[in-house]
Amino acid sequence: MLPDLQPRLDFALHLADESAQVILPFYQSSSLAVESKRDSSPVTEADRGAELRIRELLAQSFPDDAILGEEFGEKPGTSAFKWILDPVDGTKSFIHGVPLFGTLIGVEFEGRMVIGVCNFPALGERAWGAKGHGAWWSTPHGSPRPARVTTETSLARAVLSFTTVAGFARIGRPDAFEALTNKTSMTRGWGDCYGHYLVATGRVDVMVDPLMNPWDAAALVPIIEEAGGSFCDWNGESNIYSGSGISLNAGLREPILAITRRPQA
Repeated sequence: MLPDLQPRLDFALHLADESAQVILPFYQSSSLAVESKRDSSPVTEADRGAELRIRELLAQSFPDDAILGEEFGEKPGTSAFKWILDPVDGTKSFIHGVPLFGTLIGVEFEGRMVIGVCNFPALGERAWGAKGHGAWWSTPHGSPRPARVTTETSLARAVLSFTTVAGFARIGRPDAFEALTNKTSMTRGWGDCYGHYLVATGRVDVMVDPLMNPWDAAALVPIIEEAGGSFCDWNGESNIYSGSGISLNAGLREPILAITRRPQA
């Protein structure tokens, strides 16, 4: 049995608003400073400042919960809840002034992802979901509406999104990228969390990521699942820690996994 998720869902939405106030002053700023982390990925004042703000607010309202964040690592907790944070998913888009970056806030309960918020500060859009509460999305125009994945079952008619071609090469699977692009009707690089958001809201059929960290994936799971879809790794496992991720509807699951699963030796 799950506990009442509404208080943490409401607070996750509040955290999205608070983090946006930290991020937006840096967006398209000519004075934005960019540094490289040890893995050569970029980081900015917006990434660090937003995560620090979220952690500060969590310490006040849910001090017993654990936290795992991209920028400041893990804080142990004594409750069964863990907040998994990516303050700016799509930092390269952010750096280049492209509005398709998002803040990801996920909540895990006893090892199961139960709450997710995906917020796009520069677009004024967001999606959120919680187990048993459905999935929803909003834009600056109109009221929140249910988020639903598509019902497309034909790979030949499917619209595919991805983050970078280089990611497929890095894991030694350029064959998968070639097969995916050849067998779907349209391929677009609407990457990072934005691509998964498009799947959850029924505008893209499949999003395939060859490289994902837990904080890239955590918030997406409840949103995609409550929208009627599936989030899994390249082998079809429901796992945010395996390093890869796919968002899609049930009808396309097996055709896509037939491409992404590694051939048996």
